[in-house]
Amino acid sequence: MLRQSSLLLSVVLACCSPTMLLAQLQVDSELPVYERVSGVSGTIKSIGSDTMNNMMTLWAEGFQEIYPNVQIEIEGKGSSTAPPALIQGTATFGPMSRPMKANEIDDFEKRYGYKPVELGTSIDMLAVYVNKDNPIKGLSLPQLDAIYSTNRKGGAEKDVTRWGELGLSGAFAQSPISLYGRNSASGTYAYFKENVLFGGDYKPTVKEQPGSSSVVQGVATDKSGIGYSGIGYKTSDVRVLPLSIEGTDFVEPTAENADDYPLSRFLYIAVNYRPGSELDPLRREFLKYIYSQQGQKAVVKEGYLPIPAVIAAAQLEQVGIKN
Repeated sequence: MLRQSSLLLSVVLACCSPTMLLAQLQVDSELPVYERVSGVSGTIKSIGSDTMNNMMTLWAEGFQEIYPNVQIEIEGKGSSTAPPALIQGTATFGPMSRPMKANEIDDFEKRYGYKPVELGTSIDMLAVYVNKDNPIKGLSLPQLDAIYSTNRKGGAEKDVTRWGELGLSGAFAQSPISLYGRNSASGTYAYFKENVLFGGDYKPTVKEQPGSSSVVQGVATDKSGIGYSGIGYKTSDVRVLPLSIEGTDFVEPTAENADDYPLSRFLYIAVNYRPGSELDPLRREFLKYIYSQQGQKAVVKEGYLPIPAVIAAAQLEQVGIKN
């Protein structure tokens, strides 16, 4: 089950079982079909997660088909760019692949006198990629920790630097493991550090990339490569590794396995919402679009998992919207 603690997770567990939520393969038919309303205009500026870049683009394109006069700008340099942009008022929405940190929430509250709202939009399974020619069957989290970290807080006895140390033979036996990862602005970087490195430090040999697609491209062109990014960035040139918490009971990151896969996580959109107020039409309708059948179909198109109607309604209620 999911490893992070969040308000959304509490809502999910209260409303339905993890299996019912996470094993969905289709968009919930109980979600509303979005319909155009009058009075929607202006500009939306999205600043935040690279993982959610493509999904934000699909939401923007769908919304602009309904409201051609609305302008939408999307900047996806990493989740850590979302809170400052919301605090400064330069972003309408802040997509994030991790929950906000305590200090980010505190900084926002100091400015506005209330906390930001983090809405769960969809579910990602953070994937570990290797080159398509790499035959390794799977990895445990302690093994990944020994590959990526200097501390080995996951309990591995030895550092792992070559594929042969993980049981591979032939050309891979003496091949050094080539590490790819995200930069420190990324929520995925922070999530991997917390959940795979157990809070430890990355090795200095990790090739930090500015985006998720760059990680996958790096692994695709490097036979000794390994990298991590959202499942939505999978291509035919890489393999997604099954993972286990420990041992060899590996779990593939598929929708059917999402409640057992060790790196399942929610993807969020942060909003500046004053409790008890009413959102302006532009923000209100864009959020309603995300939680509509059209919006959640975009989630599926990007390779992520949609959320059921009961959870969508709970998210919208957090910002005063009732369907």
